[in-house]
Amino acid sequence: QVTLVESGGGLVQAGGSLRLSCAASGRTFSSYAMAWFRQAPGKEREFVASWRWTNGPAYYADSVKERFTISRERARNVVYLQMNSLKPEDTATYYCASQSVGSSQYNVWGQGTEVTVSS
Repeated sequence: QVTLVESGGGLVQAGGSLRLSCAASGRTFSSYAMAWFRQAPGKEREFVASWRWTNGPAYYADSVKERFTISRERARNVVYLQMNSLKPEDTATYYCASQSVGSSQYNVWGQGTEVTVSS
């Protein structure tokens, strides 16, 4: 089993930047892809970005394209989400997720890290 721990959330003004980190531990070799999702208060969880461990490609939600960048440090089993030009509508709890080899969906989730963007 893979364990995921997110960090890096916080309060930032609109136009600012944050970098989220997701540290994976355990059976990391069983992870095929990693992704970031978010859930704003009163809304459903939505996809933000994803990246396959085997060197991409990266996919992004239209709402974050050109502003967010997903990357990974394979040697340390860490996935990052660099968030620039943040908007109040980016306020949400951000979750890291892993898709296991042979799984058709993201089946391992972190506990989430909160991001608040003030206007």
